[in-house]
Amino acid sequence: MNRLCALLLLLWCWTLPVQALGLVASVDRDHLNSGETVELTLESNDATQFGKPDLSPLDDLFEVRGTRQVNQLTNLSDSNKANTRWIITLQPRRTGTVVIPPLQVGDYHSQPISLTVSQSEATVNELAPVFIESSLDQSSVYVQAQAILTLRIYHSVALYDDSSLTPLHLSDAIVEQLGESRTYEKLINGVRHGVIEMRYGIYPQHSGELLVPAQTFSATQVDSQQSNAPAPLGPVPGKLVHVTSPDIPLKVKPKPQDYPSTAPWLPARSLSMSETWNPEPDHCRVGDSLTRTLTLKAQGLSSAQLPALTATDVNGLRRYPDLPQLSNQITENGLIGSREEREALVPTRIGQVELPAVEVVWWNTHEDRLERSYLPARTLQVAANPDLALDPAASDTTRPLSDESSLWLWQLSTFVLGCSTLIGFGLWWRARWQPAILRAAQTGPSPRTLLDDLKRACLANDPQATRQALDAWARQQPETLADMAARFVLLSDALDGLNGALYSESGQHWQGEELWKAIRSIPAHEREQDPGSEPSSLPPLYPK
Repeated sequence: MNRLCALLLLLWCWTLPVQALGLVASVDRDHLNSGETVELTLESNDATQFGKPDLSPLDDLFEVRGTRQVNQLTNLSDSNKANTRWIITLQPRRTGTVVIPPLQVGDYHSQPISLTVSQSEATVNELAPVFIESSLDQSSVYVQAQAILTLRIYHSVALYDDSSLTPLHLSDAIVEQLGESRTYEKLINGVRHGVIEMRYGIYPQHSGELLVPAQTFSATQVDSQQSNAPAPLGPVPGKLVHVTSPDIPLKVKPKPQDYPSTAPWLPARSLSMSETWNPEPDHCRVGDSLTRTLTLKAQGLSSAQLPALTATDVNGLRRYPDLPQLSNQITENGLIGSREEREALVPTRIGQVELPAVEVVWWNTHEDRLERSYLPARTLQVAANPDLALDPAASDTTRPLSDESSLWLWQLSTFVLGCSTLIGFGLWWRARWQPAILRAAQTGPSPRTLLDDLKRACLANDPQATRQALDAWARQQPETLADMAARFVLLSDALDGLNGALYSESGQHWQGEELWKAIRSIPAHEREQDPGSEPSSLPPLYPK
């Protein structure tokens, strides 16, 4: 029995992707009013499928208003890909939750789709051949929160394609159009109307009373008596129609008093945060480059309204951030703003590295209360990297020694230190009585040549070549590069920028002019000079 169940489960898993790929169903919207139409699209990528969908399961719940077929052939990598779509216009026969049943084309079945059909309200304008409706999804919103304005133009007569709508401008609010206009049909009092629907997102910038102004729709009505007559000089002009929507007041509430004054104001219907790593930091080592991506999404806010997340400034990690990526997604409930922040993190020491929690404070406009979203704190276990030469002081895995061996090592080191001190004192005493001599001729590139190489690499904006030239130049300086960076702030900042370009994905945008200016800002007596460039101590042969 167990073997039979496993076989049936394997067959079901094998056939499920075939059905999903064979026939996919979708609708242009899943919320509509009674009397309106919806477009159902069936799509198949099976080139051997030549049948038509069986629409008989729709008869009980829907009236099929029309069907059209679209065939498409695409060439991809020397192979042809066929795609067939059936676009079916449906009008629900009842209100409430209506389910489009699975439809069959050949051996494939589509998935069921649920629709919400609301009871439409009658208006006094329904008798006019062309009329307009405007509505807000809510009568009051918080400042900078989203209010959705929906405009619907109904027409029971034919119109030319010269229609226009006055633009929506508000001085105290930001207006965003939510997608392109949609067209469908609606049955009102037994008369079929065409519908043009447009939606706008309104974001008030000041509290108080906001008046959404009237919108005017203009179009040319086709004359039914002359539409069938021959027109040798083009279409006969029809009647010009103008319809205007009413003004709509919107109450804008101020920011609540209990909202934290130090937190950015975020009024949203919902907000979420997520975190991804590449690679996963479970087995990271010193010097590894870890890419951490933090994503913040808010429903009812645009991406421009989302704040920057807290930077990962942790002891034991070098941080190299990239530019944030902003995007907006249009849904039935308005905008969903998204902000993605990516940073490269490089561990610099062995042991535990604590990443603090990330918190975002926001106001839930759906439940009218203060919310706090968190990303929990995380601990990274950083291991040693055998590919890197670690400082012995950074490693706590020293081997214990016995008391006798420790005493012997101390005695030996003391003896060696004493001998080296005496030898050094003798050499110093001998050097005191030696005459001054010129420095030996330098082998290899001169400091001037290395400085020129560094200048060319910086001005060429090449971080890799600049790093190599910088190391070669620093080896001939009287002090280390770290010591010079500790004394000169400009050099320290420029070196951080170079390291960021080497570790992050933004290296191609690095500009080396700042590093070259920092090198040139070091006083001349602080740098090793080229012996050939030192002025002679003798007076000129022919003084002027």
